[in-house]
Amino acid sequence: MSTPELHRGIGVPAHAQIEQWLTAAIASGELAVGDRLPAERDLAADLGVSRMTLRHALAALERRGLLVRTPGRSGGAFVARPRIDCDLTGLAGFTEQMRRAGLAAEAAIRTAATVGADAATAAALELEPGDPVHEVSRVRSAEGAPVVLERSRFPAVRFADLLELDLSGSLYTLLRERYDMEPHTAVEHLEPRLASPGEAAELGIAEGTPLMLIERTAYTADGVPVEYAHDLFRPDRVRISVTSRWSGG
Repeated sequence: MSTPELHRGIGVPAHAQIEQWLTAAIASGELAVGDRLPAERDLAADLGVSRMTLRHALAALERRGLLVRTPGRSGGAFVARPRIDCDLTGLAGFTEQMRRAGLAAEAAIRTAATVGADAATAAALELEPGDPVHEVSRVRSAEGAPVVLERSRFPAVRFADLLELDLSGSLYTLLRERYDMEPHTAVEHLEPRLASPGEAAELGIAEGTPLMLIERTAYTADGVPVEYAHDLFRPDRVRISVTSRWSGG
């Protein structure tokens, strides 16, 4: 990989020029997913900048999800997989979102049990605290890479035999085809949080890695609540979008 000549005194800092160069190399395919950049010492010397300047550029690319940096002798800076666009404008489950992205969705079931509804779950699903709900926790992956840790709760009174079914595919498809209670609308709240040790282990990331929590209550077209969920997304793998429309005022 040939390094560019950086220009001085043009109003664009050296770290920004390095960021632009590497961004273009990734976009053009000169640098492919999984490619490792040269060692910092060598790359900084080739570019004629300090390692601090280079690290500034690499950190910006990591924040944008273009690079992944790992410590240790076998570590370094690697070209990351492109982030997957997940549009919250329409109520599409993970399986459908991955289909739109041309990726194969996978599910690893962690828990599937009937539990008593806590206060938040009961309020969301219009139940009494302690009423039975089916809790299904799954790690969802795309092309073998963990993307989201899902925990969904469904009112047992409406889906009595849910846990006896195949839970490895789209749960929304099950709700539609077996129970005729397809989710139609949802209220969702987004909140950043840091990965706990258990969450980090499930998602294959370091403890304390930033995640995006989406808390969702899904309703049928008749307004019946059918799901209360907490989904933890890896923002280095997913870009969440919402389409807004001007309503006047």
